[in-house]
Amino acid sequence: MSSVISMVTFDCAAPLELARFWGAVTGWPLHEESEGEEAMLVAPEPLASMLFLRVPEGKSAKNRIHFDLWPADRTRDEEVERLIALGAKVHSDLRRADGAGWVVLADPEGNEFCVERSAAER
Repeated sequence: MSSVISMVTFDCAAPLELARFWGAVTGWPLHEESEGEEAMLVAPEPLASMLFLRVPEGKSAKNRIHFDLWPADRTRDEEVERLIALGAKVHSDLRRADGAGWVVLADPEGNEFCVERSAAER
């Protein structure tokens, strides 16, 4: 027996705004019943959807889990620039002169995630 991850849940201050950011990152649609206290992005099967829930407390420490993103149709550097334009901030730039490495970004609420090289770059 095993379990399937059905949802990745974010505690956040602004569910709709954070869902819209991640929707732009992934290209996934916002669930039609998303509202002020919670919002959901509908992932294509078999991926886990993303749920954003309003909580009163803010982020206080480094994430214990994070996403590693591989750009689907552009380079790592192009994707980093796109995500910054959407509202992400650079947390740590770990790119190396030989083209390897990654960039750690933070979403609008400070959740860290990594952008690695695309398949074509690897």
